[in-house]
Amino acid sequence: MDIEYKDWKSYACFFSAEYCQRFLKNCYQKRNIENPEQKSYENCYAFLYYLEHGQVYYQQAASSPLIIKPIMLFYGLVHLIKACILTIDPAYPETTAVLAHGVSTRKRKKQNYHFFQDEVKFQKNGLFPFISEKLFHMKQLEGEKVIMEELLQLIPELDDLFFLLEGKRTFIKLQTDNKQFVVPDTILDHFHMTENRFKEFLASKFEKGVEFSEEGLSFMLNTTSFGKSPLRFQLEANYYALPLNKGNYFNFPELLIHYLLLYNLSMIARYETEWWSELTKMMPNQDYPFICSFLDVTMQKGPYLVYQYLMG
Repeated sequence: MDIEYKDWKSYACFFSAEYCQRFLKNCYQKRNIENPEQKSYENCYAFLYYLEHGQVYYQQAASSPLIIKPIMLFYGLVHLIKACILTIDPAYPETTAVLAHGVSTRKRKKQNYHFFQDEVKFQKNGLFPFISEKLFHMKQLEGEKVIMEELLQLIPELDDLFFLLEGKRTFIKLQTDNKQFVVPDTILDHFHMTENRFKEFLASKFEKGVEFSEEGLSFMLNTTSFGKSPLRFQLEANYYALPLNKGNYFNFPELLIHYLLLYNLSMIARYETEWWSELTKMMPNQDYPFICSFLDVTMQKGPYLVYQYLMG
């Protein structure tokens, strides 16, 4: 659906129970879910209220002081994600097990703590594994850990900040030409790959497949929906990019990256009062500019990513 995204104005259609019921019915029919008419009728108000509550949290976050902003943004994103779940699982939530966060973090921070080196651990039950599987068809991630620096490197809007503060690029900008994406061939040196090897590598990272041209590094998607893919849209500057870190999270869904970062920041804002207050007042290191910049980005990008999922 080629409708340009216009911030929260794009959500206006969902603030009608009648439209939500039609929308959900269509979602359920596509997935061959039984009784789509009845289930869409039962869920239309829950769906609408999840979106409404999410919007209120984001609006409050916009005018909140920094020390509570991550909490507002995390719960805003959680409500929007729950609306996404209702489009594919009309019975949500079936058990209390899916209501936990689904990730954990060290409760007491060590001396000389740096947010960059902090990590979150994936749990067996809760919202995170539930949405990983339901929304993105990802296999069990229980027990895996990821550090905050790696997650921040996967947010394309932070590329310039990494360049200014660390002297390195975290993304490579793609050219787009008539629905084709053109990857600069400098990426081959960066990844230490031949052209053919890179094509194999990149094709394996797209859930729905890509088609490469005979020569050069241009490709087309086999579908308008990206599914699980490494393609990132830089919302502020309006271009597509690929991450330059080809590690385990190269094609990790960006919605989950925002969830993990906001989860950890919201836990810090709630339980690590001394460190959090010192960070926001003293600005001792690069944690502060990265955290502030990410919060500014996710304020706009979270609702954008959810909207893309709903309309995909």
